Amino acid sequence: MVHMDSDLEYRRIARPTQRIVTGRVVRLLDGYPRELRIGQPVLVAVVTAASVMGLLLLALRSLLPNGGGARRSWKELRKGPEFLVTPLRLRDSADQLCEVELHGHLPQSALHPADWVQITLRPQDPDLPPRVERIVNLTTGQLLRPRTATLWSHLGPPLLIQAVLGAVLIAAIAVAVVLT
Repeated sequence: MVHMDSDLEYRRIARPTQRIVTGRVVRLLDGYPRELRIGQPVLVAVVTAASVMGLLLLALRSLLPNGGGARRSWKELRKGPEFLVTPLRLRDSADQLCEVELHGHLPQSALHPADWVQITLRPQDPDLPPRVERIVNLTTGQLLRPRTATLWSHLGPPLLIQAVLGAVLIAAIAVAVVLT
């Protein structure tokens, strides 16, 4: 990624260490996609529980004219959802140029250069600038919360409901075995 900033300016960019930073928006850089990492143990548990229920639903699906909905492959589930990352540069109250990351989408008119903002930050990987959790645009009076994909939105309600029903079924079978 090529920045139009000079190397000298890039070296002067700081990463804020405070949780809340107040300053003026200098620039929103071009956004790029980043993949959300999916933990394999969580995915295995969800898919296993959903598969138990899926076996019971298989007969029902075969009765439907189109054979039921298409299932996503393990590879598709394992590959996390992509979300938009937009580097945001601002000049804080100490007149220091700072860079943070905005994850997800905001309305296009939400932030403009020279807007006075108060941002709440969350640290992330040490190699990356802190992530914006919340923005209060003091110029417009807007409260902004960028939204991004999560593990649960990636897996989707049908798979999660099926996994919950499968876990309940496994628990019921376990209780029945213990009581007999």
